[in-house]
Amino acid sequence: MCADAVQELHELLPKSLLASCEEAALTKGTCLFKAGDSPKHMFFVVNGEVVLERPGLQGSAVILQRTRRGFVGEASLKSSKYHCQGQVVAHSRIVQIPIGDIRDALDGDSSFAGRWIAMLNKEVKRLRLQCERLSLTRVQDRFVHLLESEGADGRFPIGTGIKSLASELGVTHEALYRCIYSMEKQGTLERTETHLCLTQPREK
Repeated sequence: MCADAVQELHELLPKSLLASCEEAALTKGTCLFKAGDSPKHMFFVVNGEVVLERPGLQGSAVILQRTRRGFVGEASLKSSKYHCQGQVVAHSRIVQIPIGDIRDALDGDSSFAGRWIAMLNKEVKRLRLQCERLSLTRVQDRFVHLLESEGADGRFPIGTGIKSLASELGVTHEALYRCIYSMEKQGTLERTETHLCLTQPREK
């Protein structure tokens, strides 16, 4: 398991829950759960990518949440059924924890409950940033906002590709490709096989 993910789970979960964790390697296309299923596990993405999605009115899926590391489907903790589908969209390592064990630990361990609330607060802040980003009108503004707010020192993992990233930004992939090309030409962006990196403009 990824060392950072191990540390994150060990800092969050009590020992009783750590003993219940099971890790699995899942391939792209694996369905974690379907809408209507009764929640049995909580899932933590170690690496890879998982999305929560619902069918859209036009036939294409509407992405509700995209997770590259962290818990997915936290809202299922107090729900009798899933209201969306959890789909693995890139080869991933997933830790699953029996959801009943998490509920019991939250009820009986106030320290863990406090840590869980702090984790949810962090997720709320991330979602607020996403709402702020989607309120921006220009493609480049949304793109730079994502790299600056969710990247590490301006470095953002490409993950499942530019088309997937365009969907996350709420723009067409053609518009995002044009934006990336323009920024590369201006010298404000470098693209590697794995990352998009903000840079200082080249001197003329």
